[in-house]
Amino acid sequence: MNGGKVFIDTNILVYGHDVDAGQKHQIAWSVLVELWEHRTGVLSVQVLQEFYVTMTRKVVRPLPPNKVRNIIQDYSSWDIEINDSLSVLAASRIEENYRISFWDALIIAAASKANAAKIITEDLQPGQIIEGILIENPFAIKPSP
Repeated sequence: MNGGKVFIDTNILVYGHDVDAGQKHQIAWSVLVELWEHRTGVLSVQVLQEFYVTMTRKVVRPLPPNKVRNIIQDYSSWDIEINDSLSVLAASRIEENYRISFWDALIIAAASKANAAKIITEDLQPGQIIEGILIENPFAIKPSP
């Protein structure tokens, strides 16, 4: 996963910490471990907020809030993008230009602000380049050579 900063979307972070997610857990966890090793991971406050809510309320076996806070504290050593009014304006332009959801556009705006080379997510079309950022889905079936 060399080649610059890598922005992680909420779904990958959740799968990485949700042991009930089966094979997606294993794949997402390996992505996160690699980013820890290379120190190239990027998150946004939006991702951390969504992660907290999902892990404490929406997964099959929610984690206690203090455990999720500890996980978030660990990720605070990563680059964390804070969305501001300029991020919202950029996201609204991205939403309009690419016809994607505003929340996905806000992820792209944060990744762009962080100068990320790619976004790891299952929410956008893999292989697509938006705002100069490659979209990658680690769960997508890759064609054989």
